[in-house]
Amino acid sequence: MRKRKKIAFVANSTWNIYNFRLVLLKAFIKQGFEVVVIAPIDEYITYLNYTSGIRHIPIQRLSRKSTNPIKDIFLFRELRRIYKKENPDLIIHYTIKPNIFGNLAAKVCMIPSVCVVTGLGYSFLKDGWIKKITIALYRFSFKYSNKVVFENKDDTQLFIDSKIAAAEKCIAVKGCGVNLNRFRPLPKQKYKDSIVFTFIGRLLYDKGIVEFVEAAKILKEKFSNVAFHVVGDIDVENPSFIPKTHLLNWIDDKIIRYFGVTEDIRRFIKNSDCIVLPSYREGMPRVVLEGMAMGRPIITTDTPGCRETVEVGVNGYLTPIKNVKDLAARMEEFYHLNEYRKLAMGEKSYKRAVNEFDEKYIVKDYINIVNSILNSTPFDILKKNLSMNLNYIESE
Repeated sequence: MRKRKKIAFVANSTWNIYNFRLVLLKAFIKQGFEVVVIAPIDEYITYLNYTSGIRHIPIQRLSRKSTNPIKDIFLFRELRRIYKKENPDLIIHYTIKPNIFGNLAAKVCMIPSVCVVTGLGYSFLKDGWIKKITIALYRFSFKYSNKVVFENKDDTQLFIDSKIAAAEKCIAVKGCGVNLNRFRPLPKQKYKDSIVFTFIGRLLYDKGIVEFVEAAKILKEKFSNVAFHVVGDIDVENPSFIPKTHLLNWIDDKIIRYFGVTEDIRRFIKNSDCIVLPSYREGMPRVVLEGMAMGRPIITTDTPGCRETVEVGVNGYLTPIKNVKDLAARMEEFYHLNEYRKLAMGEKSYKRAVNEFDEKYIVKDYINIVNSILNSTPFDILKKNLSMNLNYIESE
């Protein structure tokens, strides 16, 4: 009997696996793979309760916000040790540190690796030495990956044009998709006859939460029947997190209604007229796809990742990043639409979700990527190619 092939998924948090990767893990199990998850443990380790056939191996040395190179060396060594012990047939890395240090550890262990760039994140959005070092490390690491997967075409082209990754290795997929059985159109329950604009996401400057609140102030001065809902957590591990005092002030001033964190955002989308995400840059905004799948119009920014979700005037509007006045204008434009136009926009969102962002398409893309690597790269050739010029990395 042929031994099952083993595939490892590596991320910087269990939250990442729980929210974005479960359907992919299940698909690979269904395909006959043995699946291992390698990630730090947090409260979202509960994903194991919902999925049989997955083993979880905790990472001890991964610190998301640390810039200490000594800690990163320890992370590299820890991942190398795990990879040697597990000896998977292929490893898929998500987020910056696994993409860099995990991919290099896979190189040393002579294991095929796929790096997934889910978004450029804080390190790319802020100019400075961190951005320069991140780009240099990406450029070095991606020389040794088998494929580099991006969640939008703009990021793909940026990495190619900047010579961070070779064009022949780069593949663009449309995010992680959306579950159209779980997220489906539902009629809104009237919220005090108000037009409800909803922001869903981590409360980070880079997500545009401040612009959302400032735009809300402008509209509240003009209209009495508008409401602004916010759902999400303050991610203190992210350098872009907003201070809690800001959030308390917004609540006290009755600019927004804050609903905290939820494991099921469907009821908040259902009670919304429009989903608003003024993000500075995304891989592919999952919450926007979920809003579209539930038949809601979208207002988001004309920036990579976000712009791919909206056809202007058809299923929503685009606005420049960090532009409060334009964001408020687009929200006011939506406010003045009649009910028929709002519903028509929602219907267009749903059709776009069905035609382009169904998670089954993304799962198929990943299965094809993995199978193409495993079926076309004999291990002895891979071993020869991967072992060249990196002996120094193997030293302790």
